[in-house]
Amino acid sequence: MSRVGTIFSPYPHPPEELREAARVAEGEGVPELWLWEDCFRSSAWAAAAVALAATDHVRVGVGIAPLPLRNVAASAMEVATLARMFPGRLLPGFGHGVQDWMRQVGAKAASPLTLMQEQLPALRALLAGESVSTEGRYVRLREVSLDWPPAVVPRVYAAAEGPKTLHLAGGVADGVILDSRHTVDEVAEAVRTVRAGRAAAGREGSPDVVAYVLTAFGPGGPERVAAALEDRPDAADRALTGSVAEVAEGVARFQAAGVDDVVLLPTDDVDLHAFFSAVGQVAAEIPAGGGVS
Repeated sequence: MSRVGTIFSPYPHPPEELREAARVAEGEGVPELWLWEDCFRSSAWAAAAVALAATDHVRVGVGIAPLPLRNVAASAMEVATLARMFPGRLLPGFGHGVQDWMRQVGAKAASPLTLMQEQLPALRALLAGESVSTEGRYVRLREVSLDWPPAVVPRVYAAAEGPKTLHLAGGVADGVILDSRHTVDEVAEAVRTVRAGRAAAGREGSPDVVAYVLTAFGPGGPERVAAALEDRPDAADRALTGSVAEVAEGVARFQAAGVDDVVLLPTDDVDLHAFFSAVGQVAAEIPAGGGVS
């Protein structure tokens, strides 16, 4: 199923703006609102709780929370609590975290790949209501189970960039989150790697692929994305710009590359209400193009 979403960034927007932004996004017809946790700005799970409580049906994604910052049992309780209160609306995502920040707080893993390989299967099992015992390098659980596992078990997403992480994420997560700044061809190659990882792990079905795409609507869009991607001479190939119809056409190109959920990332200088309104219009256009089911 193809979907369209947008982002509330913790960089230009302080936490107190989130509740109203979530309401605006839902009112403008945005299907998904994604958040993330960067040190040292705002908590992913507290923010997700606020966004979910302030709305009635918009799905809220966390893309991502850093794996090294929390014990897997704590992460399972956070996700399960929200998933029980707002069934079917939480999209939880996890990643390595920025290594300098993880080092700064004394949480850096010597092997981020091993940490992901151990944490995500344990997390998925706990959310599924299983009793988990494991003795790994980073994850050590002894007959741990949730008293209140979610009735509707959410997909667990992993953020991934390099080939090794993409392949691993395909095998241990239910979906993968791809960061912005990538061309359609680069995203297509990442999707192939994720799918290969899932196949190598012997898992059936397809992973759910989420891709952030920097987007600027209206006049001056190319200039705004060029400023945001000033280190990229091919910035125009790594973002979407123009009218609602032109952005919708760009979304379709990412969908054709294997992306299930195209999440439109605003530049820092835009009015969120206007941006969310445009994203809602893009989401409404996609069914006419045969994208959403």
